[in-house]
Amino acid sequence: MSKRPQRPAAKPETPRTAKRASIERLIGAGASADAGLAVSDPAAPPFWETKRIDELTQPEWESLCDGCGQCCLLKVEDEDTGDVFLTRLACRQLDVGRCRCKDYANRHDIMPDCITLGPENVEEIAWLPESCAYRRVAEGRGLAWWHPLVSGDPDTVHQAGVSVRDWAVGEDPARVANIQHFIIGEVS
Repeated sequence: MSKRPQRPAAKPETPRTAKRASIERLIGAGASADAGLAVSDPAAPPFWETKRIDELTQPEWESLCDGCGQCCLLKVEDEDTGDVFLTRLACRQLDVGRCRCKDYANRHDIMPDCITLGPENVEEIAWLPESCAYRRVAEGRGLAWWHPLVSGDPDTVHQAGVSVRDWAVGEDPARVANIQHFIIGEVS
């Protein structure tokens, strides 16, 4: 009976290293490292728990987007009252199935009224949903369990029912002309 050489036991994956590997597959190892997600100490708290929003790097800021698509829904303002209403019409640049901008790098050239969210204005934009990662971090609430940086899976935002993927429709001239039929609520 011959003895086979035994392989050394593989290091067990901790939940944090498993999430990091999943995130690296999602956004790439370089972007993951740039965003401070390539954590060498698995017990170290993530950047969104240790930094103020005005301290985040650009890659860290961009990685906070949960991919829900809610910020890309068209809003309607009542000219008389100033009330803002949310619709289920999505910007024509939003790929509703993926909940991602079709041309993020050039979005302002294509859609000049596209608003750039940044640390300097995120707290002033009242129509951001309560679930928005930018808003949550700015308010000191941390990220929700379904956020891809927490779950390690970009689909949890959809599975949790937070994204617009299953109910938003793309804007077109006929729909915009009848936008009142697409109102789903008032922004609080």
